[in-house]
Amino acid sequence: MKPTTFTSLSIALSLFAVEQLHAQAVQEPTVKSPTTFAIIVDQHTYDQAKPEIDAYRAAVEKDGLGTYIISSQWAKPDEIRTLLKSLYAKKQPLEGTVLIGDIPIPMLRDAQFLTSAFKMSQNIRWDKSSVPSDRYYDDFDLQFDFIKQDTAKSRSNYFYYSLSAASPQYIQMDIYSARIKPPLENGEDPIAKIKAYLKKVVQQKAQANPLNDMIASTGHGYNSNSVNATIGDALALRSQMPALFLPGNSVKFINFRSDNFIKFNILNELKREGLDFAYMTGHGTATLQLLNGYPLASNPQPSMENVARYLRSKLRSTKEDGRDVESVKKSFMESLGVNEKWMLDAFDPKSIVADSLFNDDMDMQIHDIKDARIKAPLVYLNSCLTGSFQLPNYLAGYYPFSDNDNIAAVANSVGVLQDLWPGELMGLLQHGVRVGNWVKHMAYLETHILGDPTYHFTGKADQRLKINTAIGLHDQNAGYWRKLLKEDDADLQALALVYLSRILTEKEVSPLLKQYYFQSAFETVRTQAFIQLRQLENPDYFAVLHAAKSDSYELIRRLAVYDLAEFGGNDFVKDMIQLYLSDPHSERVGYRLRTSLSFMEPALVKQEIDRQIRQDSSLSNAKLLAEKLDQIVLSGEKSTQSLTKKILDKEEKEKERLNDIRTMRLYRYHRMVPVLIETALDKSNSADIRVVALEALSWFPLSYQRRAIYDACEEVIKSDAPETVKYQGLKTKNIMDGYSRK
Repeated sequence: MKPTTFTSLSIALSLFAVEQLHAQAVQEPTVKSPTTFAIIVDQHTYDQAKPEIDAYRAAVEKDGLGTYIISSQWAKPDEIRTLLKSLYAKKQPLEGTVLIGDIPIPMLRDAQFLTSAFKMSQNIRWDKSSVPSDRYYDDFDLQFDFIKQDTAKSRSNYFYYSLSAASPQYIQMDIYSARIKPPLENGEDPIAKIKAYLKKVVQQKAQANPLNDMIASTGHGYNSNSVNATIGDALALRSQMPALFLPGNSVKFINFRSDNFIKFNILNELKREGLDFAYMTGHGTATLQLLNGYPLASNPQPSMENVARYLRSKLRSTKEDGRDVESVKKSFMESLGVNEKWMLDAFDPKSIVADSLFNDDMDMQIHDIKDARIKAPLVYLNSCLTGSFQLPNYLAGYYPFSDNDNIAAVANSVGVLQDLWPGELMGLLQHGVRVGNWVKHMAYLETHILGDPTYHFTGKADQRLKINTAIGLHDQNAGYWRKLLKEDDADLQALALVYLSRILTEKEVSPLLKQYYFQSAFETVRTQAFIQLRQLENPDYFAVLHAAKSDSYELIRRLAVYDLAEFGGNDFVKDMIQLYLSDPHSERVGYRLRTSLSFMEPALVKQEIDRQIRQDSSLSNAKLLAEKLDQIVLSGEKSTQSLTKKILDKEEKEKERLNDIRTMRLYRYHRMVPVLIETALDKSNSADIRVVALEALSWFPLSYQRRAIYDACEEVIKSDAPETVKYQGLKTKNIMDGYSRK
């Protein structure tokens, strides 16, 4: 939210209104500070845990952050949001909040593009197809329309909102937020868990703890198991936090390849005295961190064991689902060429127990984390769903809210993109930046802090205070950020680029970003310069985009592939083929390229395949490689021809047309943009068809055809189209605006 101009009277009236609504008890901060913090707690929890909550407030204030305690019988999220906005508008503005206990949960709809990856039909049950997100509470520019409260007794705390078409269509958090909401099993008492947690926090806040011991783990199947991705992130971390690599300090990299059951290695590290920070990457569910697949094997015996284990699991699933076991068994015998001996022990009790134990050991379970005496005060679970705080029971919550020394866990409430920037601004933590002030710069709808967001490691006191204050105040003093840019520190420079990009004009900031991309040896500075330039879509950005395909940092090369595909212009087909040839050893880059080539103009892609591959006699595998890429292009051609025919065919069933249009949410075939525009503008199409076509166009915000999309939205808005169509036209138009400063 940009700096506000609320008058003192409007602030007072707003606060009076919300305080009267449900008899809110507001305790003012007892210390003065440049920014403030708010503890929002339900009345029952506060009544039961008042000494612990008061002690927590005192500990936060002792650290120099004035803190409100506000308790009430909260009936809906709007009350809390209105209150937080009012506090943010004060002379000492709010910098963050923590929501303790039974606090209403916003379930956001019509905003999937603000997640990193979540794409689910909203026709599915609402509690599944909505995003549990506290961006409702911490990004005040976002505008929402209330839909309903869930009527199920177990979900009565769910409140469904639609992101308004008139809202900004991007996230830029005004404050940070966190939840203290323990997961519960078997009738556990949440109050007892909250009290125990807050006592632990108060105790740890009294201790000085520099960040000098860290682990980073990678689970099976993540980022295409790319070795170069893992190595690149390790090199970037060295530039972000060089002190970790000095004698006496520690950083360890743990990879699933090193053991068939890597969770025991990770658990031993998590329980090791002195560990400060654990960054764990991998797939996940609400109750699992997925770490290992079946053992990697090249010898016959373990390979055969893998096949047998796989077949047994499939037959058991078949029986559990009530399907015909014999027919499934026969289909495997035919498709895999195995005989019945491979499956004889599928239902043997000893085999079932052995396989169950084997599967349990492959992944991190709740019972592994709960009351495990984990030492790391901060953990980041870079995986899907582990932070599903809307559920009664979820894995990430056991890190802080059980008998562990953990204070804060960062996790995701829905599925998350694999290709995220893993260490974005992570180096700020070593300077004493609060966890909340770190997370607010890189959060999606699904990203949440579980625990105390004011927690920080020890840093130089004067620098820690200045950085936290500058972030909390959204400091508009370009001089401060220019000074920070001169620090010989990767993430202080990267942070400075973020704020200078918000403050300076394009004319001022564009050459600066280009300079830092081409001249910085820090991977994270180059990445930040690249990302900030993306919003400008000017010659400096395109110069960097062309160069990024050869960057030494694998993530930048990968991000470049995303942008090349999202832009889709013919100028970049040459770059994509060049990158495919120069970087075949980076599995994730190759995966993204193969996926993206079909989005581009087929004739031009074929031309470049011939010119750069078939006609290059120095390539040892030219024929095989060219044929492989030809198949990708051909498949894309066939898909778009079929999609075009069915989308434009008004004799086709509407359900089928809608499904085909939605395909473009994931597959950005740029040559389909004119088809979608035609469909959206065609008055003879149903309102549903036109709305879905406009919504599909919103997934092309960087496309070289974005001007045509924008103009089509304008035409729809000014037309006599049904209100639902005009509404989506406005939303798509604003999404186009949100991705660019143009």
